[in-house]
Amino acid sequence: QVQLVESGGGLVQTGGSLRLSCGASGQSFGAHGMGWFRQAPEKDREFVAAIGWSRTNINYADSVKDRFTISRDIPENTVYLQMNRLKPEDTAIYYCTAEKEPLGTGTCGSGLDSCFWGRGTQVTVSS
Repeated sequence: QVQLVESGGGLVQTGGSLRLSCGASGQSFGAHGMGWFRQAPEKDREFVAAIGWSRTNINYADSVKDRFTISRDIPENTVYLQMNRLKPEDTAIYYCTAEKEPLGTGTCGSGLDSCFWGRGTQVTVSS
């Protein structure tokens, strides 16, 4: 059974940093794209960042570009999200994803059902 478990969320002041981690179990995702989405209160779930199976294909939402960095440790089956210069509008539940099919970009571009999902970790940025 595949499980994705996020950690590293918390409360931080504007301008601060957090590093999210997501460990995967149940199968190896070394050949699969992985990523992060987030959902703020009363808003739709939105894409944040993704890293393809080759680690050279990386995508970011415009709202986080130049502030967030996604990376992965393939042997550890883990994906990370370094978040710097956090803003109150970054407040959300952050979800880790892993694509079910190999060799993808990690963006769940074939639909949300094309990815496995973690349960999320809360990030709160105070003003």
